[in-house]
This record gives sequence, C-alpha cells and structure tokens, in this order.
Amino acid sequence: MSSLRPPGDFDRSYEQDLSIIRQPWHWGLLLLGLLLAATAPLWGSAYIVSTANKIMYIIIALQGLNILTGYTGQISLGQAAFMLVGGYMSALLTTHLGFHMFVALPVAALGTGVFGLIFGLPSLRVKGFYLAMATLAAQFIIPWLTRHTFTDYLGGTSGRIAVPVPTLGDFAFTEVNHFFYISLVVLLITTIMTSNLARTRLGRAFVAIRDNDLAAELLGVNLFGYKLRAFFIASMLAGVAGVLKAHSQRSVGTALGYGLDDSIIFLGMLVIGGLGTRLGPFFGATAVVLLEDLAGLAGGQMAVLFPSQAASLLTSFRPIFFGLILMLFLIFEPRGLAHRWQLTKAAWRLRPFSR
Repeated sequence: MSSLRPPGDFDRSYEQDLSIIRQPWHWGLLLLGLLLAATAPLWGSAYIVSTANKIMYIIIALQGLNILTGYTGQISLGQAAFMLVGGYMSALLTTHLGFHMFVALPVAALGTGVFGLIFGLPSLRVKGFYLAMATLAAQFIIPWLTRHTFTDYLGGTSGRIAVPVPTLGDFAFTEVNHFFYISLVVLLITTIMTSNLARTRLGRAFVAIRDNDLAAELLGVNLFGYKLRAFFIASMLAGVAGVLKAHSQRSVGTALGYGLDDSIIFLGMLVIGGLGTRLGPFFGATAVVLLEDLAGLAGGQMAVLFPSQAASLLTSFRPIFFGLILMLFLIFEPRGLAHRWQLTKAAWRLRPFSR
C-alpha cells in the first residue's frame, strides 16, 4: 500500500527509485515545515516550545529503539537507563574535564553505545521475553550505580547533579527557546542517519534477523555481530537524547525520571507510532506526549468534580489513561499511526475510487 503512487510518477533512474522526497512540491512542504519549526520560538508560547523540545529528544531515543526493536526485532526495556548514562557522561565531561557541550555530545553518545554492548551480549543466547528480562537488568543496575557509587560525582542519594549551560562563543543557551535549536539540528541529523541506515546492507540485515533469524543466518548474516550493532546504535541514540535532556533541564539524575516506567512508555510510543517505520517515532512521541498532557488536564478537571477522590485521580488517572489508549491501539490499529497515514495517502491517491 505504501508503494502506491499517483499517475505519472515513474522512476527513470536508480536515484529516483531510492529517493524519499520524490516531487518538487514535497520539497516545498519540507521547507515550509522546517521554516515553521525554526521560527517556533518566535511565535510559539512557552508551553509549545518546551513541549516541542521534549518531543524532539524523545524522538531521537525512539529512533534508536526503532532500530533495535522495529527493524531488528530485539525487545529492550532499558532505553531510559541508557539516556541516563548519556546525560551523566556529558555532565561529567563538561563539568570536570572542561569539554564543550558540542564535543561532549558525540563522546557521550559513543560511550553510551559501548555501555549498551554489555547488555546486548545476552542477545546471542536468548530472545523475545528472555531478552527483555536481560535488558530490564540495565534499568535496575544503572540507576543503582548512580545512587551508590562515586557519590561525590554522581550525586548519591540526592538523585541529581547540575549540568553546565552550553555556550557558543559568547552566547549562552540559557533558555529553552535557545536550546530548542540545538535539539532541532541534532534531530535533523539523526533522522537523516536513521532513514538512510534502514536502506543499507546493515539495515537489510536487521530486517532479515527480525523476520527470520534462522534463514538470515543460513544466508550468511552474522546474527551476534548484527545484533550487537543494533544494540550499539540504539544505545548511542539514547545517549544523544540523554545529553539533550540533561542540558535542557540543567541537571541529570534518577530524581528526574529515567525509570522503568519511562522505558515502557518509550516502547508504547513506538507501538502507537508504528514499529519499523521512519515516521513511527515522530507520530508516537508526539501523540503520547500530548495525550499525557491531556490526561493530566483531564485528571485535574475530574479532581475538581470529585473532590473526595482528588488525590487518587491526580496520581492514577495518567497511567490508566495511557494504558487504555495503548490497549485500544493494539486492538484497532496494531500497525500504528504510520500505517494509518499510509492508508490515508493511498485512499487520497485513488480518489474518487477510494471506497
């Protein structure tokens, strides 16, 4: 269905066959979207800018999880913990070693990728539910280490450490309106990288492992090597997201999230957005973040209507609401919003015979 094209859209070269943006008006829409995004701090409210910044670094984390789970079929419940590793690495590099934030970001990303290889080692022997349990260990081990080891550097029981404000020459990114542009540029880079990765030999090997690992191995795919590469890429992108989150919030630590519930929500975002699709991380992160804000608003309104249950509604309505939405998506739209978007485009191209 996604390959359906309007009349007259033919490939005349190999480059056209591989192109994602096919028509001149596609480029126009892309440039218009980038223009709206780049000017968001000028016309958007504080809520819009801060929420957009949050969505952008979550998308980056989901892009890594999509490579691992969506393309390679390896379930991970430790993505939030790897974000914590990336945030701590960047904080320590900038605070104690004097690294610039733009230098600390790739170093922390690579360091997080190497760290993720440790928890990717069980993928040689186990898969499915058992691999999820192995990656779940990272979600408990990493936060415990940050609270109980090297307390002078990692914050100890306080659960957080301060992160320096990034600068560019004499300009300091002190406000979220300024940091927004860093997140936007990094998101554009990771989007280009992950979109191209899915179409390379490495990406095709990931998909082969997901579809049938035994057949892939018989065709010469080194299962262990490619699975480790998937874990490395997923952890590296989680580290990038962790760096952006840490510097935008000016602090990093277990008190600021990064728990098991965050990793589960990340996986839920990917399911809602669409596993194994380029647009899945975008749709999933945007939908869930906005739904969470809507759930918080609805919970507050219900607490006003039912004051005797106010405490329960304020604390319990959000996870119940998210769980209900996820259940409905699994029942009625198991392939995610990206698949629904493809169906909508196909129906539009088939007009007036869309029915």
